[in-house]
Amino acid sequence: MNKYPQVQAVFFEDDGKIPNNPKLPLLIYSQVFDASDVIAAIFSENNWTKAWRNGIFNYHHYHSTSHEVLGVEAGWAEVQLGGGANGIVFTLKAGDMVVIPAGVGHKRLNASTDFTVIGAYPDGHEYDLLTGKADERPENLHRIAQLPLPTTDPVFGVDGVLFDYWVY
Repeated sequence: MNKYPQVQAVFFEDDGKIPNNPKLPLLIYSQVFDASDVIAAIFSENNWTKAWRNGIFNYHHYHSTSHEVLGVEAGWAEVQLGGGANGIVFTLKAGDMVVIPAGVGHKRLNASTDFTVIGAYPDGHEYDLLTGKADERPENLHRIAQLPLPTTDPVFGVDGVLFDYWVY
């Protein structure tokens, strides 16, 4: 694990379907993991739980009841982050990590055959799965606005770089 990762912070605007997050930027930690890291265990040690291993859905979706972290375990993928008309395509590769604030859309566009991510959620939060349908509003906007900040950075704990970017 790299102690001082390069972090890119990106804000996205609501496009009318995918709300994104008006207060918190999406964070990409470049090459934070190395091949020997056990990503799910690192997330769990830092109270990002309910870990799963898979890919990223190939349709725009977001969560209103939890933030999410994705650590790229293997391969690479082109992922549209920010969702909808305001999304930006990023190439994520093994060793990268993305911290996705509640409301921010994400969608896999293309990936290597071995692409695998480990996902998790902070502080035991349950997640929902929303796709930008009109009937999801305004309740989802309220849930996103009321969601507390995580208590830890998914990799660096209570003193992590997450808190350099995520403040209310």
